[in-house]
Amino acid sequence: MTFEELMLDDCLLASLARMQHHKPTTIQQQTLPQAMEQKDILAHSPTGTGKTAAFILPTLQFLLDHPRRQKGFARALVLTPTRELAAQIHQYTSHLAHGSHLKIALITGGQDYQKQKLLLAENIDVLIATPGRLIEYIAKDQFELDALEVLVIDEADRMLDMGFKNDVRDIAKASISRKQTLLFSATLEGNGVRQFAEDVLDNPVVIEAEPPRKEHAKIHQWIHLADDFDHKLKLLIHLLNQPEVTQAIVFVKSRERVAQLEGTLQQAGLPAAFLRGDMVQKDRYRALSRFTKQEVNILLATDIAARGLDIKNVSHVINFDLPRKADSYVHRIGRTGRAGAKGCAISLVEAHDMLSLKKIERYTSQSLKRRVIEGLRPKSKEARAPVKKKKKNKSKDKPKKKSHR
Repeated sequence: MTFEELMLDDCLLASLARMQHHKPTTIQQQTLPQAMEQKDILAHSPTGTGKTAAFILPTLQFLLDHPRRQKGFARALVLTPTRELAAQIHQYTSHLAHGSHLKIALITGGQDYQKQKLLLAENIDVLIATPGRLIEYIAKDQFELDALEVLVIDEADRMLDMGFKNDVRDIAKASISRKQTLLFSATLEGNGVRQFAEDVLDNPVVIEAEPPRKEHAKIHQWIHLADDFDHKLKLLIHLLNQPEVTQAIVFVKSRERVAQLEGTLQQAGLPAAFLRGDMVQKDRYRALSRFTKQEVNILLATDIAARGLDIKNVSHVINFDLPRKADSYVHRIGRTGRAGAKGCAISLVEAHDMLSLKKIERYTSQSLKRRVIEGLRPKSKEARAPVKKKKKNKSKDKPKKKSHR
């Protein structure tokens, strides 16, 4: 399949060519024909496989096919769980819509409330927003959903995790002119995603895209065992100094750890940008800008950055601290190896992390290879040997074997 076969508008085809999107990915091939027939979509696809275009292209095509007849609020709404993801989708949509008359707008928390209020009053075609800030405008009658025809819910599982279930469902129900809803999720199992989909979708086409090997993120994964925090810090500094580590995201467990590592890396001659949950939006954008423009090649982050960030050419993801949940590990390492490019994911593991490591290995159905660095080999017995669960003594329950002598 080609984009031309989908009968997309000439301006969209020109934008795709300019952005060097020459052929639809698997998720796009499966989604676009159905979505362009105005069917509701429930889709699951791994990160880095082109799902943003899978919902933006049919949305833009619908708006071009059915021009606005009267002034009003947004006709298409894309809801995302985080501000960073919303900003990236806004940028991507603006590039795709280049050359058309369509107006694309962004509404998120952390930005000037009055400026965004004035923006909402204009004739917006596509609005990309986070639920929290948008609900504020709706509650104050500063935004109406009557004109909304297309609703997109991206990262639905993350949306539910963050407690936006009722807000998103209320937005869907209030969209009385809605003709189509597209729901995308990294997983359709757990988190109540399927039940939520039943509430907001009308007889949806279910798409579970498994990309072919050439589209899979080629992520090489391994771990280094560490004796303690100081040993782990030495391993991190050694890894970040390797020439092949051209751009790395280092994940840690808390904002306090971010501050601690940022100072330590600075002293080691490794300046880093950082993302934490308590940062104001302009500081988040500034940190991301420094990293994406390669003013620094290290980004320290808590799990706030594990979802949605689409940064090209991230060579390595390093888990300085293992995540609490196994699925968070998958989302973290998905920041490298984007769109089939090669990437590396390295985890630094102390003895107390062994049970979490086992959960990750069960969840991903693979055993992570152990590697050592000469001069930094683990010394403690605990670091070298995995923690084993004690087996229950079942000898009392088992009958003794009879002797055949």
